[in-house]
Amino acid sequence: MFDTIVEVVAQSGYIGIFLLMLAENVFPPIPSELIMPLAGFVAANGDLHIVLVVLFGTAGSVVGALPWYYAGMLFGRDRIKRIASKHGRWITVSPGDIDAASGWFERHDRAVVFFGRLIPAIRTLISVPAGIVRMPLLPFLAYSTIGSLIWTTLLAMAGYLLQSQYTAVEQYLDPVSKAVVILVVAVYIYRFVRFKPQA
Repeated sequence: MFDTIVEVVAQSGYIGIFLLMLAENVFPPIPSELIMPLAGFVAANGDLHIVLVVLFGTAGSVVGALPWYYAGMLFGRDRIKRIASKHGRWITVSPGDIDAASGWFERHDRAVVFFGRLIPAIRTLISVPAGIVRMPLLPFLAYSTIGSLIWTTLLAMAGYLLQSQYTAVEQYLDPVSKAVVILVVAVYIYRFVRFKPQA
């Protein structure tokens, strides 16, 4: 995975970073924790400009959040609760979970979007409750952009500053990227096995 991301970034440049970050938000098995540091590595080699790396990464992240936002808005709370009632075990979410998450989100929407964009795994899914409670689009975009900008800057700068340790980092990041995928699958299986339907 490490080599694949490096190749995409090196060959596709800013558009590649944008598309990878967009894909990471729509379907998260390729984590931004790999994409942006590697983009920072490429920038440190002089092939890209670090500021544009951050801006394109942020733009891809924000655009990638929109399908989930609109999905939440399109389906709405009642329809998603019906889906959870029928297929809750498979998605490991009950109707009660949706009510609790929606109520909490309505009380803290802006802060949840901002801080949610800084937390791995949560940063993708946070768009769904924003759509469900019909958070206005402009505040959603504003807080998503600020949170994503901070996140992508930190990751890209880490890769940029560690450029001299490229070989050492490669040895660690590739197994870590595989471990992240395995962890996500393991958490899902655990939640599936332990799932108890609720009202």
